[in-house]
Amino acid sequence: MLALIAERVAATPYHDLVRDLVCTPAGMNDTAFLRSDQLPGRAAVGYLQVEGEWRTNVFHLPVVGTGDGGIYTTAADVATFWRALFAGAIVREETLAEMLRERSVPREDRGYGLGFWLPASGRAVRLEGGDTGVRFATVHDPDRLLTWTLFSNTDDPARGIGARLEQERALRCG
Repeated sequence: MLALIAERVAATPYHDLVRDLVCTPAGMNDTAFLRSDQLPGRAAVGYLQVEGEWRTNVFHLPVVGTGDGGIYTTAADVATFWRALFAGAIVREETLAEMLRERSVPREDRGYGLGFWLPASGRAVRLEGGDTGVRFATVHDPDRLLTWTLFSNTDDPARGIGARLEQERALRCG
């Protein structure tokens, strides 16, 4: 819904808004909403198991991502995003502070701001998402200059790895 509202208010397609307001100012040159039927050779394809067989997720997702996800990126561009976000290239410092203010505490180990999960200890921020056959998680801790990003083109294995990375971060930062 927010993507549709943003499109209407800006009179600009959502994909263009993301490119112009986030990707370009951040310098994220390898990030875009790509058509799943026209992926470049280096793009990963998602997989899921159906009756014990691995199949691509091509019939489970829209051809082009929407406001709820589906953008293609790289680990280098995610690192670029975090640096740009905290340097003020995407939003002003005051706006970022408001985004990172905890609004709710849905879990004892993390709260939620405006678009970001906020782990209980420190100023770390987390983005995560996934769909059938894909998983993504990234944590950035500006105080400790620590960032990790996890991409997976399957669903289940990534959850275990992400949980382990989060445990390590908590142990080292706690």
